[in-house]
Amino acid sequence: MGTAQAKAQLQRPVDLFDKCFRFTAAREAISQGVYPYFQPIEQSFDTEVVIRGERKIMVGSNNYLGLTHHPYVLERAQAALHRYGTGCTGSRFLNGTLDLHEELELRLAQIMGQESALVFSTGYQTNLGIIATLAGRNSIVLQDRLNHASLVDAAQLSGAQMVRYPHGDLTMLRRLLEQHWDVAGGVLIATDGIFSMEGDIVDLPTILGLAREFGARLLIDDAHAIGVLGDMGGGTSQHFGLEGEVDLVMATFSKSLASIGGVAAGPEPVIHYLKHQARTLIFSASMPPSAVATVLACIDVLEREPERREQLWANAVYLRGGLQSLGFETVTSETPIIPVVTGTMERTFEFWRALFDAGVFTNPVLPPAVPENSCRIRTSVMATHTPDQLNQVLDAFTRVRARLGAP
Repeated sequence: MGTAQAKAQLQRPVDLFDKCFRFTAAREAISQGVYPYFQPIEQSFDTEVVIRGERKIMVGSNNYLGLTHHPYVLERAQAALHRYGTGCTGSRFLNGTLDLHEELELRLAQIMGQESALVFSTGYQTNLGIIATLAGRNSIVLQDRLNHASLVDAAQLSGAQMVRYPHGDLTMLRRLLEQHWDVAGGVLIATDGIFSMEGDIVDLPTILGLAREFGARLLIDDAHAIGVLGDMGGGTSQHFGLEGEVDLVMATFSKSLASIGGVAAGPEPVIHYLKHQARTLIFSASMPPSAVATVLACIDVLEREPERREQLWANAVYLRGGLQSLGFETVTSETPIIPVVTGTMERTFEFWRALFDAGVFTNPVLPPAVPENSCRIRTSVMATHTPDQLNQVLDAFTRVRARLGAP
């Protein structure tokens, strides 16, 4: 046997699971008592939750309007369970379309100021379905660097060339459009409406003007904006008085609308095309009846109780102002998403744990979602938070910083 042949026999193949056995970071955080993820909620009371027998004030939720426990919403979800059963047991394309799905699509198109709408099973699948279906190998997708991961993954799945510009840098976006405006497969600009880790709002008038100037199409991800922005909660376009002018808008139901699922809204021919071509729609089971009924009920409440949005914004102003007056940096927040800069990863884990022990549930944000040493604690308010609860949150932040020191 030759030397090369002997070495080949002795050489072990690469084990696909090697990276799993080498992944120890989470176990180390668990052993140190600072692991913040997968906390099991035993019971929920809207603005408060019970974890391991202890009540916590919830400021780590996207339940902006506080509708997950609204009596009318619960009633409509329960009624749908009894009428349609627990699930559709098939895709929208085949046996999984209910009259509820179609009713929801009509109402969402109206709310979002678009001609037509199509409901998907999750928000993630919505973005994948839109971009992977419309963009191709000869297309360019231009994205804000702080866009949600689903927009990034969708561009990669599409096979299009993706170029990301610095957050909010529309001068750079113009340069990119000047370079790529004439690509054979067309240009898509994709951006969040409200950025989920910063809490700021996209400059929609400027970005829409650029799209029109260079003949690009524009997709706005309104996951955090639907129900929050606009006089009627219609999202970013409504906030700026540009309803119906953005080419495509998507939104999710897992935040203000207290359920799960997503929607693409835009011109009828585009929605019709997605309906018959989007693989994430055709090859996924449809939203269950109770989830669809929940969203419809939330829309009813949104229309009947505009004071909820008013209270949401009042609470956001109160908490943000309180944190800022205490000397905390809240980045560029201008919405109910209020990040607090905590510095290093180690300090952020310690800060999160101390807040958790003080009875406040928050979310730590770490790289690559944010730059190194710019980690933060993400808080978000609900319309249903009471002044007393928000004061308890502010008191907890004060006490934790006094113990751990300023970042």
